[in-house]
Amino acid sequence: MNTSESPPPPTSATPSPVRRRESPWGLSDGDHRQPKPHRCNDRVEDVIQACFEGNPFKTVPGPFKLFYRCMRAKPGEEPTEPFYYLQLDPPRREVQLE
Repeated sequence: MNTSESPPPPTSATPSPVRRRESPWGLSDGDHRQPKPHRCNDRVEDVIQACFEGNPFKTVPGPFKLFYRCMRAKPGEEPTEPFYYLQLDPPRREVQLE
């Protein structure tokens, strides 16, 4: 991949694929599960983007609080507040019908 080329930003709440290194030895025998991005990955990207949006002392605390809440939450109970700087749809909780 050329260093001047960057992947387009994700436009939906679906997780982006995790990049894999190509091994010169090929694939090993065994389980070939594909890695998934962490459930709070988009929150981290929002914090990183906030670092470049003016004064970090004013722009980072809001996204960082949501990231911290996401990391402390149980899977499926992540915060559903919208992102501060990423142009993504806010995460949704899946309602389980009983």
